[in-house]
Amino acid sequence: MKKIGFLLLLILSFGCKSSTVIINNQNPSENVIPKASKSDVVTSEKLKSIVSFLASDELQGRDTGSEGIEKAAIYIENSFKQNNIKSYFKTYRDSFNLKGVDAYNIVGFIEGNDEILKNEVVIIGAHYDHIGSAKKVNDDVIANGANDNAAGTSGVLEIANYFAASKNNKRSIIIALFSAEEKGLKGSEHLAKKLKEQNINLYTMLNFEMIGVPFTDRPYDAFVTGYDLSNMSAKINEYTNSNLTGFSEVSKKYDLFKHSDNYAFYQEFKLPCQTISSCDLSNYDYYHHVDDEADKLDYNHMASLINKVIPAIESMCNTPTKEIKMSNE
Repeated sequence: MKKIGFLLLLILSFGCKSSTVIINNQNPSENVIPKASKSDVVTSEKLKSIVSFLASDELQGRDTGSEGIEKAAIYIENSFKQNNIKSYFKTYRDSFNLKGVDAYNIVGFIEGNDEILKNEVVIIGAHYDHIGSAKKVNDDVIANGANDNAAGTSGVLEIANYFAASKNNKRSIIIALFSAEEKGLKGSEHLAKKLKEQNINLYTMLNFEMIGVPFTDRPYDAFVTGYDLSNMSAKINEYTNSNLTGFSEVSKKYDLFKHSDNYAFYQEFKLPCQTISSCDLSNYDYYHHVDDEADKLDYNHMASLINKVIPAIESMCNTPTKEIKMSNE
């Protein structure tokens, strides 16, 4: 692996086993969260189907403003419609202009089922754009962006589908798929400012980035960017009764907290807004590379990770008080 070149790309833009869900209820008398049924568990096959479409040559690398990203947007919108996920705005599209290019985040909404807590919001996000093309390899120039970030997008879509079906969320959930992440986090920047202007009562934001391959030498499944800024990772592990997330030296060294779509929300709200990822320099050679293809990903790992994190999100949405806090509080 050419770590130096790969590292420089990662710094510029951190675009970067099916399992049974086990839930650790923290306040059984007040906050009983039922275990997900077998029919609710996310499958590796479904994740592979989503990634295979988003990272197909037909979408030409999903560059912002391209025909390919329009197809990706329609696919996401159709997924929302089929699963009865409402639009947060008048339509699913949160449109903005990027140097003369029309761009749009896709934003869904799952209202909370508690009359009071539904006024508080949890945002679950991932970027669905990519860079379009990259250095030619064997006559291939399409940068399909399977791990970066069709993988994260597939996970968020399945999380959204789970909550739309289970309705097990007292707090409301905004599902945000961002465009123009690869152009400098412009999509999340636009949406974060817009929601701040609306004065939403944001609790926390959890972003998913490059979750397509597992670590083989870590005591955890994924790392949380900005690990020391809040108790996010500790709470995820507490809620899942596991060592699901942990600290990454690479993430801290290169401040990856600032290089994905969580950062704009942190800047606007100064609340725990962090990214979950299972990929850094040690375990994937194809960042912004034409070989970042759907067949390179580990879908059993992805399904396991998403199935494990769903109970944590359920707890975030259902605890009587806001338990995830900045470290300085």
